[in-house]
Amino acid sequence: MYVIVGLGNYGQKYEHTRHNAGCDCLSILAGRNFIELKKNKFRALIGEGQICGQKAVLAFPLTYMNLSGESVQELARFYKPPKSQLIVLYDDIDLPQGGLRLRKSGSAGTHNGMRSIIGALGYEDFPRVRLGIGQPTPPMELKDYVLGHYDKTSWEQMFQLYTRGAMAVEELIRNGMDSAMGKFNKLPEGH
Repeated sequence: MYVIVGLGNYGQKYEHTRHNAGCDCLSILAGRNFIELKKNKFRALIGEGQICGQKAVLAFPLTYMNLSGESVQELARFYKPPKSQLIVLYDDIDLPQGGLRLRKSGSAGTHNGMRSIIGALGYEDFPRVRLGIGQPTPPMELKDYVLGHYDKTSWEQMFQLYTRGAMAVEELIRNGMDSAMGKFNKLPEGH
């Protein structure tokens, strides 16, 4: 069974902000696979279904980003996915806007949500899908940037990224991580 977590902050004012890239990508994955995120369990909105013939639980933690680990720990304890089948989708300022990177494991880097998850689980060897949101242009503060909304052109680019991210998860489930990395680890043109 796969447990796929999309990180973000819950609430209308955070919808479609840069920091909610993981949640937006998860929503597209859910739609593509006819899974409704409607149950409130394990401090998350969850939906259960099938992706590429495999059982999958999709989850959007309701704990706010910095406490994501509390929800993910509860999900992992209940569903007991193998480490290779716990997949986290999240925004990454270290990738250019529109960039996509799948990794088999790794540190949290500067991401507080990932830091919370790794701290709660006690391990970091689980797959993740990093969704590039780029860096703020000074004098904009990082917090204002990640909690900010996109302009129309950027939103169209990010919607394409979220769709590619969802397709990458499907490829990972269908043919494995190496295949997904080979097909989807790409930066946007011009980078």
